[in-house]
Amino acid sequence: MNMQNRVVIFFLMLSTTVFGQRFTEQDTLRGSITPERSWWNLNYYHLDIEVDPDQKSISGSNTIRYEVLDSNDILQVDLQPPLEIEKVTQDGQDLQVNSNGNAHFIKLKKEQKKGDFNELVVHYSGNPQEAPNAPWDGGFSWKKDKNEKHFVATSCQGLGASVWWPNKDHMYDEVDSMLISVKVPKGLMNVSNGRLRKVDEDTNTYHWFVSNPINNYGVNVNIGDYVHFGEKFEGEKGMLDMDYYVLQDDLEKAKEHFKDAKLMMEAFEHWFGPYPFYEDSFKLVQVPYLGMEHQSSVTYGNQWKKGYLGKDLSGTGWGLKFDFIIVHEAGHEWFANNITYKDAADMWIHEGFTSYSENIFLNYHYGKEAAEDYVIGLRQNIQNDKPIIGPYNVNKSGSNDMYYKGSNMLHTIRQLVNDDEKWRQILRGLNRDFYHQTVTTKEIETYITDKSGIELSKVFDQYLRTPDIPVFEYKISENVLRYRYTKVVSDFHMPLKIHLDDVAHELHPSTEWNTDRIEGRPELTLDRNYYVVAKKIE
Repeated sequence: MNMQNRVVIFFLMLSTTVFGQRFTEQDTLRGSITPERSWWNLNYYHLDIEVDPDQKSISGSNTIRYEVLDSNDILQVDLQPPLEIEKVTQDGQDLQVNSNGNAHFIKLKKEQKKGDFNELVVHYSGNPQEAPNAPWDGGFSWKKDKNEKHFVATSCQGLGASVWWPNKDHMYDEVDSMLISVKVPKGLMNVSNGRLRKVDEDTNTYHWFVSNPINNYGVNVNIGDYVHFGEKFEGEKGMLDMDYYVLQDDLEKAKEHFKDAKLMMEAFEHWFGPYPFYEDSFKLVQVPYLGMEHQSSVTYGNQWKKGYLGKDLSGTGWGLKFDFIIVHEAGHEWFANNITYKDAADMWIHEGFTSYSENIFLNYHYGKEAAEDYVIGLRQNIQNDKPIIGPYNVNKSGSNDMYYKGSNMLHTIRQLVNDDEKWRQILRGLNRDFYHQTVTTKEIETYITDKSGIELSKVFDQYLRTPDIPVFEYKISENVLRYRYTKVVSDFHMPLKIHLDDVAHELHPSTEWNTDRIEGRPELTLDRNYYVVAKKIE
């Protein structure tokens, strides 16, 4: 039996039921660090393609440079149908490719010596999937602007970058740097990640270079009748270029509306630390869908409205003080692009912290009470349907509660830390100490626990690994307050602030009944900043 057949049988054995959900061999091939991925480390990509909007097609190649970590002769590259690999070469020699759905196993001829840097070239073409509902169900968005000019963009979070280009499509290994060369029809411009190195006028090919590590789904192509304007931001690491690319007809609206970008940068540098990609600049790029956090090339389609398409997700009014897409998607530059999850099961690291960043933006510009109003208002959107953390090794995230429940968990932990400057230093420390790294939930939990000096393991277990919110049960009788937690994980304990007739008290409930002496029969209310449900027992 050859190695390829052994790999297929191995993954078929793994394709069973996890957490009550059925997963296939393809889920495992995509979502796990397979033997054909683990032996090599990404160093550099050169994605060199031509996009034909008339035919809705793409063709070209991706050069993959890698470091050999361990000797092997089978290398996995991912590319999703209907795109096809035409050939793969190394040192000018054609290589054999055995395909299994989206995973393609390349048989190498050259000896792979530990420590060597080698490269291969994957040539491909076809009509990539058209996005059914970008950015949530992604692919290529083939649209036209009001002047009937092509308006094209990519989005692929969750679905995977392999929906439009061949790569090592797993989040654990980010490429160190990348050149993106895109040929587009005359009269159109392509905007991608990083900085524009040059434009080949004769072929209308745009060459963008990314000098920092970048995750796969963060890579993008945006094609349109763009005009450019920009500004400078004097930030913590010097002068940052902030560039904006919008359709010709929307230039004046963009000049007014994109003022939120500088406000965002000021707030987030204060709370999260320096923007993580000064070398690659910061860009907002108009696209024909809502928006996405593509690294140094954040895409925007919020229809020039405050809030989320003109709506306040919190129901408090504070959500209409800023453009949701500018603030939220740019917040991902710190949590998603700087700090990136290793496994999709931990997507809350991206979405929980970035949902929380909206609250932090308000905190900086409008004050702490406004921020509290907003994040507490978001609770109305929480479903508590399943755990925030999903099953591992199958490219599957957990509940969409990772956004609003995730942000409220962090807001609750802020109360436990009870020192705003200390909390700010923890958030900044995360972006400093995990700078340009991929991480696990465990690493984030341990970091916050260590830096706060508070035992938080049960708090994380409760909010991330169960769908339940702690219930604070209490009864008041004959000058005695009795209280406990229910619907919590075993050994759950979390300090809690309450008010008795508007006088603040700190309690230390557990799953056992606790008793405190009080005067009279005061009215008890929970401090609203803790994501806990109160239940009075008569």
